Amino acid sequence: MPTYRDEVVVLRTHKLGEADRIVTMLSRRHGKLRAVAKGVRRTSSRFGSRLEPFMVADVQLYQGRSLDIVQQAESLGSYGADIAAHYDRYTSAHAMVEAADRLNEAEATGQQYLLLVGGLRALSRGEHASRSVLDSYLLRAMALSGWAPGLTECARCGAPGPHDTFVAQLGGMICRSCAPTGAARVHPETAALLQSLMAGEWELVDAASVASSAAASGLIAAYAQWHLERGIRSLSHVPAAGGDR
Repeated sequence: MPTYRDEVVVLRTHKLGEADRIVTMLSRRHGKLRAVAKGVRRTSSRFGSRLEPFMVADVQLYQGRSLDIVQQAESLGSYGADIAAHYDRYTSAHAMVEAADRLNEAEATGQQYLLLVGGLRALSRGEHASRSVLDSYLLRAMALSGWAPGLTECARCGAPGPHDTFVAQLGGMICRSCAPTGAARVHPETAALLQSLMAGEWELVDAASVASSAAASGLIAAYAQWHLERGIRSLSHVPAAGGDR
């Protein structure tokens, strides 16, 4: 059976037997992978620490019948320790890898891989508020998967904005003619922040008020979880926007 190499982000791991682990990874060229890492739970393992969640590695795998086998792993990005040392970074990273796992169950792209690596790197360095990094990641990841929210034109009829209503079930910002009865209004600052998070305009994101950041986070969480059809469990542990400033 052939072997192959790829760059991966470790999403999650599960114990297997007494010393092995099943490692779920998002790769750059082969989509989402599940492979057995033999002996990695032993203290003598040569690459066990390189296959922990949030780590980025260059791996060589042996193609098995049901699960591939990890033969080698070389670290490309050791983000786990810096992320785990801060609760807000740790919980945000968990939400990111959980979303990546869900989004890429059927198909993954190199862009999704690079987006996740960039997000984890930003979290590990504390470049921006952790919740903002998570929110920006979720918006962009949804867009790469074909679920980009409408943030300027009406997501339902295409009427030019700006609009002041966001409805996750209808695809984003909605004009008043399309908005269902009782739909909550969105403050202009929050609507602008959503666009900045999508575009990666970090000077504007970092300068946003705590209230706008919290409101945007709630809208993004509702939108992502609606389209994923299942809740992102880790989101319930992520501190509210402004809590890590």
